[in-house]
Amino acid sequence: MRAAMATARVGDDVYGDDPTVAELERRTAELLGKEAAVFVPTGSMSNQIALRTHTEPGDLVLIERHAHIVINEGGAGAALSGVTMRPLDSEHGVFGPEAVVGALGRPHPFNPTTLGSPPRLLCLENTHNAGGGTVWPLERLRAVCAVGREHGLRLHLDGARLWHATAASGVSERDFSEPFDSVNVCFSKGLGAPVGSALAGSTEIVERARRFKQQYGGGWRQAGILAAAALYALEHHREGLRRDVEAAKRFAAVLAEIDGVQLDVDRVRSNIVRFRVDVDAGDVAVRCHERGVHMLPNGRHGLRAVLHRDVSDAEVDEALEVVRRVMSEARAARPG
Repeated sequence: MRAAMATARVGDDVYGDDPTVAELERRTAELLGKEAAVFVPTGSMSNQIALRTHTEPGDLVLIERHAHIVINEGGAGAALSGVTMRPLDSEHGVFGPEAVVGALGRPHPFNPTTLGSPPRLLCLENTHNAGGGTVWPLERLRAVCAVGREHGLRLHLDGARLWHATAASGVSERDFSEPFDSVNVCFSKGLGAPVGSALAGSTEIVERARRFKQQYGGGWRQAGILAAAALYALEHHREGLRRDVEAAKRFAAVLAEIDGVQLDVDRVRSNIVRFRVDVDAGDVAVRCHERGVHMLPNGRHGLRAVLHRDVSDAEVDEALEVVRRVMSEARAARPG
């Protein structure tokens, strides 16, 4: 990957003449079954460009309540696009057509149409980060998108982790992407590139998206150096993603046997393992970090571990032993 970056052919992407960026965009669009794509610095920027591309200020966006766009992008939907988010309840990030219909309500001629925010966009996330790496069943995804279409909604997929959804399910990225007007994919999550995401869609959507990319500070010059890394990852790292899924399942199976850990092993669907502990999760995260195992606390008792290409089988075993020791120490230190 470093060699590919060092030898990349570059130009000025702001002027559209960086050949490596152009090749990455072409290849990404092809993989996802879309007409075009635009290379951007981050997944959050890609999602926010999508929101702005599909909506006008005051519009309504239907989205799962714990989606990355809602809880991990700094309130950018409100700040940059002026949209209202209507959260949908789900089971680990996955909801059904009835949730969409229920959120839209039932129009009646007695009620003025100007009172509410105009519903404009429906967003899904696959895999769903906060849901524990949940992979959307393809038929459920298609049914939800079909209902969105019936109600005149545009459709956006936050597929930052779409590569792992495919690795875990065997459903192609193209099939997962087919119902959507736009799809965000990330080259650094799972694929191992240092930087970059892309937003794919029709030629018209992507051309409009380029305007907002520039507005949001995403115009870059010799970006082919970074695009070369993403291209290398796309061509060489996708086949290895199944190993991450298997490592996560192995990690979860042993983790669930540690005293004080609560974990439904059957809920581990991709490379993310979310679990609960009966001691302070922040303390556990700090103690593990000091011993070389890096996990994120979520609330008082929740933790998230992500398995990726840089974690060897031996390191998985080492991490499990660290968690076991830390949990034993933390539980022994509890008052009373």
